[in-house]
Amino acid sequence: MSSRVTEPTERDAVAEVRLWQAVILSTIREWISGPLRRKREAERYLFGDGTDFAYVCEAAGMNVGYLRGRLGRLNASPAKSRNLAPSSAVS
Repeated sequence: MSSRVTEPTERDAVAEVRLWQAVILSTIREWISGPLRRKREAERYLFGDGTDFAYVCEAAGMNVGYLRGRLGRLNASPAKSRNLAPSSAVS
């Protein structure tokens, strides 16, 4: 049995870009409406200094600085701030 490696096609490239866009979208959804622990993890990933998010943005065809700027404005909105505020109640 021969194993043949083929060159990626344009369709493959588009599928890969869409996959990385879905990763970003999923992380943003967690940041906006996930459980508090997941929100905090997503926020660290989206706004932290790590290179992973920059790589994912590049693979998704997005500008990391522009996206973080847009997300930062969303983060500054009153509704978002209320959702991320730590609870003062002790369980």
